[in-house]
Amino acid sequence: MSDPYVEAWERSIKDPNGFWGEAAEAIHWYKRWDKVLDDSNPPFYRWFVGGELNTCYNALDRHVEGGRADQAAMIYDSPVTDTIKKYTYRQLRDEVALFAGALADRGVVKGDRVLIYMPMIPQAAIAMLACARIGAIHSVVFGGFASNELATRINDAKPKVIVSASCGIEVKRIIPYKPLLDEAIRMSNSDAQPKSCIIYQRPMETAPLVPGRDMGWQEAVAAAKPADCVPVAATDPLYILYTSGTTGQPKGVVRDNGGHAVALNWSMKAIYNVDAGDVYWAASDVGWVVGHSYIVYAPLLRGCTTILFEGKPVGTPDAGVFWRVIGEHKVRAMFTAPTAFRAIKREDPRAELMQKYDLSNFDTLFLAGERLDPDTLKWAQNALHVPVIDHWWQTETGWAICANCMGLHQYPVKEGSPTKPAPGWNLQVVDPDNKQLPAGQIGALVVKLPLPPGTLPTLYKNDQGYIKSYLEEFPGYYKTADAGFIDQDGYVFVMARTDDIINVAGHRLSTGGMEEVLSDHPDVAECAVVGVEDNLKGQVPVGFVVLKAGVTRPHEEIINELVKMVRDRIGAVASFKKATVVKRLPKTRSGKILRGTIQKIADNKVYKTPATIDDPAILDEMKDALVGIGYAQARQ
Repeated sequence: MSDPYVEAWERSIKDPNGFWGEAAEAIHWYKRWDKVLDDSNPPFYRWFVGGELNTCYNALDRHVEGGRADQAAMIYDSPVTDTIKKYTYRQLRDEVALFAGALADRGVVKGDRVLIYMPMIPQAAIAMLACARIGAIHSVVFGGFASNELATRINDAKPKVIVSASCGIEVKRIIPYKPLLDEAIRMSNSDAQPKSCIIYQRPMETAPLVPGRDMGWQEAVAAAKPADCVPVAATDPLYILYTSGTTGQPKGVVRDNGGHAVALNWSMKAIYNVDAGDVYWAASDVGWVVGHSYIVYAPLLRGCTTILFEGKPVGTPDAGVFWRVIGEHKVRAMFTAPTAFRAIKREDPRAELMQKYDLSNFDTLFLAGERLDPDTLKWAQNALHVPVIDHWWQTETGWAICANCMGLHQYPVKEGSPTKPAPGWNLQVVDPDNKQLPAGQIGALVVKLPLPPGTLPTLYKNDQGYIKSYLEEFPGYYKTADAGFIDQDGYVFVMARTDDIINVAGHRLSTGGMEEVLSDHPDVAECAVVGVEDNLKGQVPVGFVVLKAGVTRPHEEIINELVKMVRDRIGAVASFKKATVVKRLPKTRSGKILRGTIQKIADNKVYKTPATIDDPAILDEMKDALVGIGYAQARQ
């Protein structure tokens, strides 16, 4: 019996021109491409060279003209402001065209950069699409980012205009954005500062405007005329997205227009099994790559209804908010991070809040952004009774490297695996000498060049940095910086970042494998394992666990059980002897646990508080926890 996934994957590797050329037929082109893949200048591969298109036209106007004008394009659901607002494709196109006109009034033309520093409100997506409409390059910076980090991005992108809002809203507080933005502009180089800023004033807090530089969104739009779509080259940049934790020279990931539109449109059906008219929800933020790819662009390119959610998985108002959104808006597929589900599981271990909502339209849950521990996987499967699909990708790749491609062929789920490489991805496991490793052996996960469309063609104004960061270590391959293995059935297992492989007395061990064991304990809600320096063994693993709500057993008892579990499943070689219970783990705003920072604290090394951290105060809690088990003494 034929397997559509196998056929698609093999064709994408053997005949990329035919495979992606066919996928590109679903996109509107002002001028067809001369060549699908231009491989004349490796490692700088380019897709759809000679082609001209407009991403905003493909995301909005095409559907208005094609009969979807009155279908919902975007639903803004904001429990923090008690607001639900729906935009049809026609309404969204009209608002985008008007704001594109407002940008043009500020002198923005094709190729100019526009920096967007916004909360999760419709105006953030409208600003992104407006830039795409007139050929400007947007760079979205996560709302509420610290001023110095914002300044480094202003210096690199040199935006003509910055679009922001007066404030963002967290669960229990308002975050004024304007003072952060004003300070960032003050700190940035004079040649990089924007000529003007457009500020969306939110009713809960208005911001003072700088005369001559700032203008209110509402006033800018009132004075504007709608702008038409501007054709751009397929190889022209659509956006720059700076990777989190940037220090010194920022790493601005560039995304092109042509390959991005083709790959993302194709991925909606092939990977997520959703089509035009379906409601799709990526519970992320437009400041992250997931927000770019799967809140704004991919669902609209496909003609779906996308949900823009301003809230949290718990606390807005409770751990049932995800189920409310799924039920109320008839969501077919959802994509979020495992950390969101761990938070829900911790607050509502038996998923009792789910019973209040009708989830009969819900087909599939997709999780990504970090390793999906088996306990969270099983909990979600048991609660939802739908496929729970782990998939793996990165800011740089723009879409999934590995996935259970639900629109091609649904494979049985294996715990701990994002299944198989998606079509277009020639994924391999190599040793430090760039030699391919056999099935089952842990090594560096790398992708044979060329990368498929939709991935980064380079870094902004930094071709050498692109080569050094991603291509130098393993010639002919893209370095994912993740370690793992591929089993006999072709399933990929992403064990850890390559710097999370620890060396215990000469044995290379994955902290991810140990985390998998700890998360299996019935009392553990989430966990992290880091390698800490040890005079005898080089490194030893130390565990940090957050317990589920309502657990009252003595911590010492639980720790002893965890140590025994690791010994039983991984062996004495792991030398796992120390763990501690903490109230919470330090994370980025996108939910990634800051293991590197924990490790530096434990090793008494100087560390910089990451710009992406959700709550800096948590680092002091980690120091206290580490001191309690005999580490970080020098900090006392």
